Amino acid sequence: MMRPKFENTLVWFRNDLRLHDQEALYRAAQTQGFLVPVYCLDPRLFSTTSLGFPKTGAFRARFLLESLADLRQQLRKCGSDLIIRIGKPEDILPALVQTYQIQKVMSSAEVTYEEKQVEKQLEEALWAQKVAYETFWTSTLYHLEDLPYPIQSLPDIFTQFRKGVEKMVKIRPTLPAPAQLPALPPGIIPGELPSFNDLPLSFPEDEPKAVLDFKGGEMAALQRLETYFWQADALRQYKETRDGLLGANYSSKFSAWLAHGCLSPRRVYEAVRHYEQERVSNQSTYWLIFELIWRDYFRFVAKKYGSRIFLKKGIKNALPFRLYDNLALFEKWKNAQTGIPFIDANMRELNQTGFMSNRGRQNVASFLVKDLKINWTWGAAYFESQLIDYDACSNWGNWNYVAGVGNDPRENRYFNILSQAKRYDSRGEYVKHWLPELNHLPATLIHHPSLNQAEQAQYNVHLGSTYPFPMVKFEKWLSKS
Repeated sequence: MMRPKFENTLVWFRNDLRLHDQEALYRAAQTQGFLVPVYCLDPRLFSTTSLGFPKTGAFRARFLLESLADLRQQLRKCGSDLIIRIGKPEDILPALVQTYQIQKVMSSAEVTYEEKQVEKQLEEALWAQKVAYETFWTSTLYHLEDLPYPIQSLPDIFTQFRKGVEKMVKIRPTLPAPAQLPALPPGIIPGELPSFNDLPLSFPEDEPKAVLDFKGGEMAALQRLETYFWQADALRQYKETRDGLLGANYSSKFSAWLAHGCLSPRRVYEAVRHYEQERVSNQSTYWLIFELIWRDYFRFVAKKYGSRIFLKKGIKNALPFRLYDNLALFEKWKNAQTGIPFIDANMRELNQTGFMSNRGRQNVASFLVKDLKINWTWGAAYFESQLIDYDACSNWGNWNYVAGVGNDPRENRYFNILSQAKRYDSRGEYVKHWLPELNHLPATLIHHPSLNQAEQAQYNVHLGSTYPFPMVKFEKWLSKS
């Protein structure tokens, strides 16, 4: 039997804040020598955008800090610890390498521009130190190396991709979490867990109306998996409920833990297969896997097209219609002041909780781009700031899709907001949940409160005062709703 290679190894944690199915950690644990698990809190993630809001908002920041606290706890149980530093990884990691005589640095691989730039600078610094840098593909259901074609031949239509991988690619099994890890170098200082005092943000208020109390970390992720599948038994009707708007279990809500890497998509897949054996195998169990394949697809699209996913013309490199940089209109959309109840309710939920349903995201994005004709990249940037479950590839890929500059095979896809509201919130319960100022409106008026003076007095809704005038005339939707 070959003896493990002696190497002092540094594992750089990124969007992979877990022990299970974490290949960099798994490989590093096979070597002899010291092991240094590190997370760098990069101040660039908390800078202010040109539109005046933080790149990473308070809800996602809180989830990240909770995830780091949980990761540290899990590492300590294995005899290790999480070394935390505040600063740029390309500066901090080479310094740790030099101080603790590290021979190899390992991390997960990312695909988007900013993350790749950091990788490039880090690799150059490590090369100068004659230290190897190895990355692992950890974020998707299907492994990059298992695709049946090179990434530049990735189909531009999702259905073609899905059918291909389902037919030809086998999903790799998850890697186990280590029970024991090599020791830290003597004398290394783990560092304090960051707090909101270290960030240019205010601690977010808890919102009792939120669909779920999202708590960061691998343990919370596995508990949510247990709750949704086994305790609530909600997976069996996922396909029927996934377009819901209210409640914890209309959808899995795994996205926040997947985005931060607290939960492996392959762990979810294995849990689905186990559920199918123990409970039921139906369209709903398949549909959850289907959504994971969509998530994969956006990551592979981002790898194929690089920084184009962030540009106004998107991956198609062409705008189907003119978009405007109108800050006043954008601010009304951002602040839930459009006068369109279904839009405002969804934006208020986002602003007060850091979460919004998939149905809501499609509608507010379509409204911004197709009805207000506002630069879609502004909306994508605002989602980046606000969403707990922000994932660069899925977020910008979905906005490309809605704006007509991405992977949508249909020309000029359009959401009739009034029709959508009536279909998915027929009694106005969701709107009233988030817009209590409209509580007295009947279901027939809740989604298009074009009220005369008598009706405004009757229902205690005063347009232009207690609720804004609509930015778009409802007539454009009424004839088609």
